[in-house]
Amino acid sequence: MARKPDTIRIEVLAPTEAAETAEDAFRPSDNAIRLLARLIGRQMAREQFERARALDRKQARQNRSRPMR
Repeated sequence: MARKPDTIRIEVLAPTEAAETAEDAFRPSDNAIRLLARLIGRQMAREQFERARALDRKQARQNRSRPMR
């Protein structure tokens, strides 16, 4: 079985000649960054929502288990 490398190699490529400006050259990576940020934000919101729901359920259980006065 082949051994997997311990490091990840990232190749940096020069902008293509078709890109007229630096802004045009980095536009695809900007889109990828925005997409990744959106996915991360959604995941964080999902986790926050689940924590809030779990806290609500816990408080509801505690309120039901308290004796009535």
